[in-house]
Amino acid sequence: MTYTLPTPVSRPASAPKTAYLIASGDLREAANTGGWPVQVELEAGVTGVFEQLGWTVIRANDVDPATGHGFISSQRMGLEVFKNIPADAPLIVAEAVWQYSHHVLAGLRSHEGPILTVANFAGDWPGLVGLLGLNAGLTKMGKPYATIWSVDFTDDWFTAGIREWTETGAITHDASHVRPLPVLPDSPEKQLGEALAAELLAEKAIIGVFDEGCMGMYNAIFDDELLNKTGIYKERLSQSALYAEMLARSARMRRMPPMTG
Repeated sequence: MTYTLPTPVSRPASAPKTAYLIASGDLREAANTGGWPVQVELEAGVTGVFEQLGWTVIRANDVDPATGHGFISSQRMGLEVFKNIPADAPLIVAEAVWQYSHHVLAGLRSHEGPILTVANFAGDWPGLVGLLGLNAGLTKMGKPYATIWSVDFTDDWFTAGIREWTETGAITHDASHVRPLPVLPDSPEKQLGEALAAELLAEKAIIGVFDEGCMGMYNAIFDDELLNKTGIYKERLSQSALYAEMLARSARMRRMPPMTG
């Protein structure tokens, strides 16, 4: 018996001093279209710094004429976009809005080149929040990455960070403020905490979970293999079942006779 074997996907080859840029977007199109002008400013600022350093930045996907923006807005789209990116190319993930990390999760997990996450620092746009969500997901999957942000992409700190990344694939941040948690002194509070932890581990508990990974937050999914070791187990609840129960309770409330004083 013979089989028709799938044809391996051919991806473009990487080039010297060339980085690819993607932007993970929201699942809500209104957020994508509303934030696109700010994203354009972000990408122009980032690209400008790379060009000053003699680098070329290639956007991995064009603006979709149907939506008017260039965000990756679904998992399926993310899989297709990564087919156009050399597996070992330096990769920039630029974020000016909130983003659903699972849109780019598969591509980032298997990417072999250095990864840089970058965002705008603007109080009226959630780019930095989206960046932190994406970073947390990369940290959870054990994927190395560098990260940086800026208000207008002209400050020396930002430029120096980009230069370091182009030269080494990493950005060194000052972590002198970080220190190990000291050994906690014996106290009634410590004894209570240890007793409650021992009780939880022995007696176990169940927590109800709705919509794991809500808003695309892969980092918000606590794996059972880790959670169970603390004595906590999940009961995965259906949002449709909750909605149905709410309707049923509302109907029962309407049928109840009025209370008299």
